[in-house]
Amino acid sequence: MPTADELRARYRAERDKRLRLDGDQQYVEPTGRFAHFVDDIWTPRVDRDPVIEDVEVAVIGAGFAGLVTGARLKQAGIDDVRLIDGAGDVGGVWYWNRYPGAMCDTAAMIYLPLLEETGHMPSQKYTMAPEIFGHAQRIATTFGLREGALFSTSITALDWDADLARWIVRTDRGDELRARFVTMGTGPLHRPKLPGVPGIATFEGHSFHTSRWDYAYTGGAPDDGRLTGLADKRVGIIGTGATAVQCIPHLARSAKELLVLQRTPSSVDARGNHPIDPEWFASLPPGWQDDWRMNFTILQTGGFTDVDLVQDGWTDISQRIRDRIVTEMEAGRITDLGPEAFRQAYEVSDDEKMEEIRARIEALVDDPDTAEALKPWYRQLCKRPCFHDEYLQSFNLPGVRLVDTDGRGVDRIDATGVWVGDEHLELDCLIFASGFEVGTEHARRAGFETTGRGGVTLTDRWADGMQSLHGIHVREFPNLFIVGPTQGANLISNITHNLVEAATTIATTIAHGVSVGATEIEVSAEAEAAWVALIDTHPGSIFGDTECTPGYYNGEGREATRRDRRNSSGHPLGAVAYFEHIDRWRSDGAFAGLEFRG
Repeated sequence: MPTADELRARYRAERDKRLRLDGDQQYVEPTGRFAHFVDDIWTPRVDRDPVIEDVEVAVIGAGFAGLVTGARLKQAGIDDVRLIDGAGDVGGVWYWNRYPGAMCDTAAMIYLPLLEETGHMPSQKYTMAPEIFGHAQRIATTFGLREGALFSTSITALDWDADLARWIVRTDRGDELRARFVTMGTGPLHRPKLPGVPGIATFEGHSFHTSRWDYAYTGGAPDDGRLTGLADKRVGIIGTGATAVQCIPHLARSAKELLVLQRTPSSVDARGNHPIDPEWFASLPPGWQDDWRMNFTILQTGGFTDVDLVQDGWTDISQRIRDRIVTEMEAGRITDLGPEAFRQAYEVSDDEKMEEIRARIEALVDDPDTAEALKPWYRQLCKRPCFHDEYLQSFNLPGVRLVDTDGRGVDRIDATGVWVGDEHLELDCLIFASGFEVGTEHARRAGFETTGRGGVTLTDRWADGMQSLHGIHVREFPNLFIVGPTQGANLISNITHNLVEAATTIATTIAHGVSVGATEIEVSAEAEAAWVALIDTHPGSIFGDTECTPGYYNGEGREATRRDRRNSSGHPLGAVAYFEHIDRWRSDGAFAGLEFRG
């Protein structure tokens, strides 16, 4: 094993070769010949008459954020709830992402929301995308959220009408809804992006983005990874993140040749998937899912519990850190449980974990050069950790070639293929596994502008970074509620935990506002400023910027500004502290910091 100093030097060297002056501007929008990459290929758009009416709550976004919010509103006695989404059905990211092999990277027992409320048992520890999409549909059906829902409908403007004390919601269908309250859960990974490779628009072969998988070309189906249409095709894929890790095994088995065009390898640990035992599942006590979620959160953020209920790669590294600190304390080598002690324990534990991941690659990949190129040289949480039991083995198949670009990425694309250095690689099909926009302005990602009191836009209000109370309420935007992780728990390892807590808080707040006859609910300027000041104290990354390879977690490696930190930080004391705080806040009935007017 390399020494700590040798690892630090290697990590810095690998990071530096991948740094780019254009940061996240290196990606381009799917426009021009790629404009169809954002079209809905799953549901035909059916003409209808515009809807002009009043509604109690307009829920923008019908992914898990909107579904859980709608469910909690119904449970709180708010029945007039209308979902609005540009997709043809509910599901959000699980409506769009139907590529072969798609599955959740967080255990289904804690990732799938409202399991108890819907009576659903996940089929296995990590469920496949069709089952996740099916669960989203189940939530909608269970809570009557399809009634009146506007699908295949995109918001064009959201404007506060002070005279009516309502939000005017306008859409591309000519709809005009006058909503008393609006919840907005458009998701952080919503808008596809493409790599800004010179010549990308000149490729004359077939191409598509993984979020719009073209089964008409590849053959197969979301629940059938036998891509028979690729049997005589030479396929290239750009991107080796979480999506690519899941779909590459299917491409490897199906294509005549597969070229994996790699800029940076992912950290890929064992998944260890297995079926859920129905008898065991039936024995779980009421309230089990809340307990499981919090157990995972405590362990994943370094806390102590009697048992690890989830037992996955997320909790593994955290328990190593925790146990190392305990050992050092018992030996008298640590007396101060401050940030420095945690940082040291993290570094040693992470070094150990990443060496195991690199050793796993050597054990599973036959070709030594390929194995070496697949090794990640950065800390595990610099990029989203991946877990898979077939990805690495795919590179042992005869038709699969890893084309490692040593951090540069593809140099250019032409009519017949791609160039990597001086080598031209001819392709029949080019697949973009390049992910989604992160960090761009809210209006750009959402697809519409939100204009609050006095004509102020959310884009202008957040020009210096997000400002909110609890990541939910925004001054000058009364009766608007944001559903997401930022400036809340920011628990990226289990996004739906954030959504469940936000939805519960929003439903409780709206129900209280209705009960007291409030026409407006708005955070006070003082409460918002105090929360943002708290967020500004977040210490940031414990291991600094010099050891993290560029990626969407860190703005593609550029130095974080205050705006960046406000747009990506959570409670400075961590997810558990936030969840405990927000539970107390919504339970005591005072709703401190909010103004109920009217």
